[in-house]
Amino acid sequence: MNELQDSILALITETATNLPEDVRRAVSRATKRERPATQSAQALSIINRNVDMAKENVLPICQDTGMPTFQIHCPVGVNQLVIRRVIDEAISEATRTGKLRPNSVDSITGKNSGLNLGPGTPVVHFEQWEEDEIEILLLLKGGGCENKNIQYSLPTELPKLGRADRDLDGVYKCILHAVWQAQGQGCSQGFLGVCVGGDRTSGYSCAKEQLFRSLDDVNPVPELAELEARVMANADMLGIGTMGFGGAVTLLGCKIAALNRLPASFFVSVAYNCWAYRRLGVRLDASTGAITKWLFRADKPNRMALSENIPTTGREIQLNTPITEAQARSLKVGNVVLLTGPMYTGVRMHLGRTAVLDTGRAQIVVTERPHEPFDLGVFTHAGIDPRKKRYVMLKSRIHYRAGFKPICSQIVECAGAGVTNADLTVYPYRKLTRPIFPLDPM
Repeated sequence: MNELQDSILALITETATNLPEDVRRAVSRATKRERPATQSAQALSIINRNVDMAKENVLPICQDTGMPTFQIHCPVGVNQLVIRRVIDEAISEATRTGKLRPNSVDSITGKNSGLNLGPGTPVVHFEQWEEDEIEILLLLKGGGCENKNIQYSLPTELPKLGRADRDLDGVYKCILHAVWQAQGQGCSQGFLGVCVGGDRTSGYSCAKEQLFRSLDDVNPVPELAELEARVMANADMLGIGTMGFGGAVTLLGCKIAALNRLPASFFVSVAYNCWAYRRLGVRLDASTGAITKWLFRADKPNRMALSENIPTTGREIQLNTPITEAQARSLKVGNVVLLTGPMYTGVRMHLGRTAVLDTGRAQIVVTERPHEPFDLGVFTHAGIDPRKKRYVMLKSRIHYRAGFKPICSQIVECAGAGVTNADLTVYPYRKLTRPIFPLDPM
């Protein structure tokens, strides 16, 4: 199968950068339903622009590229060991080229493997079938929404919902509670995979398998089809909205399956997936490994963003910098503050919830959303004027210069620990043809 690695690498790249067609439709419908001039509508607008930029620039949709989970169907006689080896090679290559973030951490030492390989990474499930082609499905599910997975053992008491018994009404209560407990921490709007029954292990596995289903399919079990529809009809009444900002739309999909269980057990397992629902698949020629068909992919998707500009709500806070400590203390969670400066003039940046940690000797700005500090505004919006400080420490390589160089008497560059380094001379190259710029004199 000489084309297998190229095919799997293409699958990983597309899954990380191109949102599936059915998911695009769901997000678009939600965008039209959301009330204008709300923070949820604003967040959805940013999400839509993000999806467009990821596709156009072949960049990851989300900085957390998730746990690669493969579900593979093979004809009898296909060597699964070869496929698994090629998957590892493709995962490594996708990580090296930035399509995947290094996400595999040794649970004992805390060390990142660097190439998304290690015990349990990636997750690969094989099944044989009687068709002639190979089918490979890939799900990239991030850690934030993975943390909001939940499992219930019925009967149980649920806050605000009461007793959930061993019946479909009890299952319904569990599903609503799963959506409620996720709030914005699962990066809503969300999608659910649910398993009724099984044991604790098979239940979670089956729940995640439901995320490989199309959002447009109809459950072949009438009772479960009715339950899916009931959940979708009522989950939005929770009012959680996009990213937990409150809004008209909270849930974009719910797929439910059932497994037989032990008489003494009744588990309901819920796999929660964020709006960045990255799930694609391919059919491959079993002899060459070449792609014969894409599954779920939007080949020529329409742009998601309704406009190039992010809509304002009318409640943004415009402050003249540098702001006072009193102004900084008056800001509340959810406020949107407009920043100014040589890099950010006219641009609205969303840093999320922000706090200033004051040790007495240093003031540290901590933001919910990571962002390179290009501009004085990352400090001034929090009531700190860097022009009045003796030292300013930034995590930035180049882009800080336009904003910070004019106020500095000296710049000291430091090499921090991490998976890469700006000083290319520190690496032990083994296959590099020398001489080569900038390592050698030219």
